[in-house]
Amino acid sequence: MQPSRDISRLIEIMAALRDPQSGCPWDLEQDFRSIRHYTIEEAYEVADAIEREDFSDLREELGDLLLQPIYHAQMAQEAGHFDIGDVVYAITEKLIRRHPHVFGDVTADGATDAQNRWEAIKARERAAKADRRGETEPSLLDDVPQVLPALARAEKLTKRAAKVGFDWPDFTAVKAKVEEELQEVAEAQVSGDSAATHEEIGDLLFAVANLARHAGVDAEAALRDANSKFTRRFHYVEARCREDGIAPTEAGLERMDGYWNEIRKADKA
Repeated sequence: MQPSRDISRLIEIMAALRDPQSGCPWDLEQDFRSIRHYTIEEAYEVADAIEREDFSDLREELGDLLLQPIYHAQMAQEAGHFDIGDVVYAITEKLIRRHPHVFGDVTADGATDAQNRWEAIKARERAAKADRRGETEPSLLDDVPQVLPALARAEKLTKRAAKVGFDWPDFTAVKAKVEEELQEVAEAQVSGDSAATHEEIGDLLFAVANLARHAGVDAEAALRDANSKFTRRFHYVEARCREDGIAPTEAGLERMDGYWNEIRKADKA
C-alpha cells in the first residue's frame, strides 16, 4: 500500500484497517460513539492551525479531519446503513439544491440575497424533516446541534429566534439584560443557594452570548482569544517569578498581579 493524492486510496486504507482478518485491532474495536470525540477534536485542531496561520499544520490537520467521515462511512457500510458514495452524493445534492442562483435559473442580488435564499431553503428542509417525524409545526431550533460548544450554541439559538422577531431591539437593550443577569447572580450568591447561582450564571453567560451577536462578534472565537491571551500573560507571570527566584506558589497575589500589570501595559504599548 502506497500513499496517493487520490481519495480512493484513503478509502482503501480505511477498509484495510477495519478488515476483520488482517486489520488493526484498535480500529476494529471502534464504533461511532468511541470515535465521535476524535471527529470534534480534529475540527478544533483545524481551527487552531487556521488561527495560527500555520499552513503546513493546516494541511496535516485537514487530512486528519478528512479521515473522520471516511472512518464513519466505513463503519456505516459494514452495518449496511450507507457508504462514502452516499455521503458524497448527499452533500453534492444539497449544495446544488441550496444554490439555485449558481446551478439553476435563479439570480441572487449579492451575498445577502444569496444568504436569504439559503435560509429559506433550509426552512423548507426543516419542515420536510418535521413532516417525516409526524410533527405538524417544525421549530426554528430543531437542527441547532446539542453537541455544539455551549457558548456557540447559545449564540446560534438567539440568532434563530431573532429571525421571527424574538430579539432585543439593539445592543443597549442586551447590555441592560446582561447587567440585570449579573445582579441576579450576585443575589443568588448572597442567598447561599448553589442551584440558583448555577442557574443565574447560566443565564448571564447566555445573555453575554447574545450581546456578542448584537455586537457582530463571534462569542466562541472571542472567548478562545481571551483564553489564549490569559495563557500568554500567565506564562509571563511564571517567567518573571523564575527571574526573581521565587516559586509562583510562594509569590503571593500582590507580586503576581504586579507582573500581570507589566505584560498588560506592554500589550497596550
